[in-house]
Amino acid sequence: MSIQVPEPIPVGQLLGKELEERGWTQSDFATVIGRPTQFVSEIVTGKKEITRESAAQIGAAFGQTAEFWLNLQDAYLLNAQAKDFQTQQSLTAVRRRARLNELAPISVLRKRGVLAGSDIDELEAEIMNLFELQSINDTPSFAIAARRSNVHEAVSAIQNAWVACVRQEARAISHGERIHAFSNKRLSKLAGKLPALLKTPEQFESLPELFAAAGVIVVYVDAIPGAKIDGCAFMLGESPVIGLSGRGKRLDKILFTLLHETAHVLLGHATLETIVEALDGDDDSGDDEQAANARARQWLLPTPLPSVPERVSAGWIADVATERDLAPIVVIGQLQNDNTLDWRTTLARNAPTVTEALEGWRRSER
Repeated sequence: MSIQVPEPIPVGQLLGKELEERGWTQSDFATVIGRPTQFVSEIVTGKKEITRESAAQIGAAFGQTAEFWLNLQDAYLLNAQAKDFQTQQSLTAVRRRARLNELAPISVLRKRGVLAGSDIDELEAEIMNLFELQSINDTPSFAIAARRSNVHEAVSAIQNAWVACVRQEARAISHGERIHAFSNKRLSKLAGKLPALLKTPEQFESLPELFAAAGVIVVYVDAIPGAKIDGCAFMLGESPVIGLSGRGKRLDKILFTLLHETAHVLLGHATLETIVEALDGDDDSGDDEQAANARARQWLLPTPLPSVPERVSAGWIADVATERDLAPIVVIGQLQNDNTLDWRTTLARNAPTVTEALEGWRRSER
């Protein structure tokens, strides 16, 4: 048998009944608690709510706590609120907005034009489409293998949102043009040429076409602040996808990220699970990451750099870069990674950045 819980009643009515049982008039009670009679009357008739101060006074008069009377009042008001249709509609909208904010940084995606919904229904539909959801309460259907600078933390909503944007861009590209069948041989050949092909920021502009010829979709989605992701790799149907965030901006950093993600594709690491990573994280990565790093370095420097002089000059950097057919900043970056050069070296001053070239991918008709 279910227990019937009494329906909460207004606290003023309870106070009125208590006064009747004690044989006190409202005027008597007003004198007891040091308040005007009108004050007591307004509480009894429900025109005024009990405050913390008045609850303490009523409790002191009846030998009870202030919490006792505040809880009675809250129970009634919350019960009435639960029955109010407009209030519940408003709270449902709050819950929906909270869920959307759990899934993605709404304000950032609005500023970027990824989301444009004018009301919550449109916004919810856009989020479901972005994250490939059947219901707004589902989790994103794409799995993420996290290899980022914050590798020991759970994948964040911001990181999920960045990957979702990459997937959306990749789908748009795959639907908008003919994608060549993926060729491991063509991609491997291209990867070996990339360090020599990408010696200036302008040369990054043709990357989407070069990779498309090998059956790979390359996407640039600029880094979302706090995401700590340099790149990603995954399969979209039969087509590998490489995403770049442009974090780091420097030509050598973006080049290495590109080579690293290409290695994941060629080594068979890119599957339906999305690999996301920041390459400046702790060096405690697994076998797949070490293999991708090794392959990327092999493309970058098939043979080791020559012996480094005690004093590294701009002239020596230029000579080595010319000999290896590399951008000088790539040589500088390798020496910095090997701790041969300080990260604050003046040789890296005014290093070329490729952000503008990457942004041009989205402006061009691919």
